[in-house]
Amino acid sequence: MTYQELCAFEVLYDAYLEARKRKRKKPATAQYEANVLAYTDRLSHILEAKTYRPGKFETFYVFEPKKRLVQAPAFVDKVVLHAITDNVLYDAITRSFIRDNYASQKRKGTHDGLGRLKWAMTDYYRKHGNADGWVLKADVHHFFASIDHDLLKRKLIALFEKRNLDFEILELLFIYIDTTAGLPLGYQTSQLFALMFLDEFDHAIKERFGVRYYGRQMDDFFIIEESKERLQGLLRDIRTITGSLGLELNNKTAIFPLRNGIDFLGFHAYLTDTGAVIQRLRRDSINRMKSRIKYWATAYPAGEVTKDEIKDSWTAWDAHAAHGDTYALRTKIAQQVGAIIGEPLQPRRKITASPSVRQLRRLRQQRRSQPQNPPEAPALAVRPDGIPPWE
Repeated sequence: MTYQELCAFEVLYDAYLEARKRKRKKPATAQYEANVLAYTDRLSHILEAKTYRPGKFETFYVFEPKKRLVQAPAFVDKVVLHAITDNVLYDAITRSFIRDNYASQKRKGTHDGLGRLKWAMTDYYRKHGNADGWVLKADVHHFFASIDHDLLKRKLIALFEKRNLDFEILELLFIYIDTTAGLPLGYQTSQLFALMFLDEFDHAIKERFGVRYYGRQMDDFFIIEESKERLQGLLRDIRTITGSLGLELNNKTAIFPLRNGIDFLGFHAYLTDTGAVIQRLRRDSINRMKSRIKYWATAYPAGEVTKDEIKDSWTAWDAHAAHGDTYALRTKIAQQVGAIIGEPLQPRRKITASPSVRQLRRLRQQRRSQPQNPPEAPALAVRPDGIPPWE
C-alpha cells in the first residue's frame, strides 16, 4: 500500500472501526464517533497535505503485573496507527519472526507461549529421560524506555528497503517515534517495534547458538539447556548482544535448576520426575483476584458495580487460569464470587490445547453430529431378452 492509498477515506474509516473496538464507552471515542464522517474526511486531507502531527498523551500508571507508565494517544492517533499497522506494518515486520516469539501477534499470545513452554519441558524430558536440566530466565531492564531511536530508525529503513515499502509511510512513523523518549506503551506500533528490535537477537539464539528450547514474550525470555556451564557461556554472549543494542538485563536474571520450575506468563511451570508438566497460577494473580472479591463484596450491594461486570471479570480470569492445573482453586473462587452475586458459577474445564487445535476438534465434532445420508444403491442393469445370464 502506498502513502496516498493509506490516506484514502475508506482506509481511514476501516481503521476507525478497528480503533473503536472495546473502547466505545470512552468519551473520546464517543466524540469521534458522533462526527466520524467529518473527522475522517478532515484526517484524510491533513495526511495528504503532510501537516498531521500526533496529539498529546493521556498519561497514567497501571499496576498489573507491575507498575508501568502508560502514555495513551488521542483517539485520532489510534486511527492513524491502525491504518498503518493493519495495512502495512504488521505483515512487513512479523514475516521474519521465529516461532517462539509470542507477543502481540495473531494466533499467538500468552496462552500460546504457555503451550510452547510445556512442549519444551516435555520434549526435554523425552530426550534426556529426567528433569536434571538448567534454566536461564531473564528480561530486559526498562525495555520500552531504553530503545534507541537512531538504531530503531536504521532497522526500519532496512526493513522498508527489503520489503519495497513506501518511504512516505516511514516518514510518518518517524514523526510518531520522535514524540517521546523510548517507545510509549500506548502506541500500537510500539509493540511491533519492540518485537522487531530483538528479532535479530531471536535468530542469533536459535541459529547462531543452536538453542532448541527458547521462548520470548516481549522482553521476558527463557532458555533450557542440559549444562549449567553452557548457559553461563550463553549469558555472556547475550549480555554482549543486548549491550550492542543499548539494552541491559535486569537484576532478576538468573540460572537455576529446571526442577525449580519456571515463572513465565503468569504461571509457575515445573517438570516432575515422571515427565509431567504442572502449571500453577502465580501467587500475585491469585492475590489480585482475592482483592477484586473483597472489593465486590462491598461494591456490589452498594450498586457501584453490576452483576454483569463481575461475571465478565470472573469469566476472563477463569479462562486464563484454566490453562493451568487450577480447577480446585477456580472452584473455590467461583463459589466466593457466586455468593456475592447470588448466582452459582461453574468454572470451565481445563484448557489443554491451542486455539487452532480446539478449532479442529470443533470441526470434527460438527462432522460427526451431522446425519450421514446412506449412499444410493447402484441401479441394476437390465439384461436384454434372449441373452443367457452367464454371458
